Amino acid sequence: MKKNNLKIVKISKNKSLFNYEKKILIKELILDLKLGYYDVEKEKPQKVKFSLEIDYEDKKPTSDKDIQSIVNYGQVVKLITKLTKNKHYNFLETLAEDVFDVLFKDKRIGKILLKIEKLEIIKECASVGIQITKKRSYEKL
Repeated sequence: MKKNNLKIVKISKNKSLFNYEKKILIKELILDLKLGYYDVEKEKPQKVKFSLEIDYEDKKPTSDKDIQSIVNYGQVVKLITKLTKNKHYNFLETLAEDVFDVLFKDKRIGKILLKIEKLEIIKECASVGIQITKKRSYEKL
């Protein structure tokens, strides 16, 4: 007869068997921004649309009484609004890098898909823009 070699493992109450993969969705945040390389774009603000998918991980469920237990989409909107309020950007790509820099300060965030579109710059198009995905690298440099 074969002997059973199973061991009973006791899990500490402080450890979790689960990891949560969470995603914040922000669709069509529209702001009036000073944005553009050409002189005509520097004359007045233009409508710019932001859409984001922010992936983050957590080892514990969200606490219904603790706003710090989530990545707060309202705070993300405030950060982007504040970042763009008084600064002129020549390129969507440099604006995107500043958005990434401010959002990746939250160490839980692992990946951001950011789409930025100019809504009024080319009359034949509903919008023109960029989409960039940036992932946190956990490798040591």
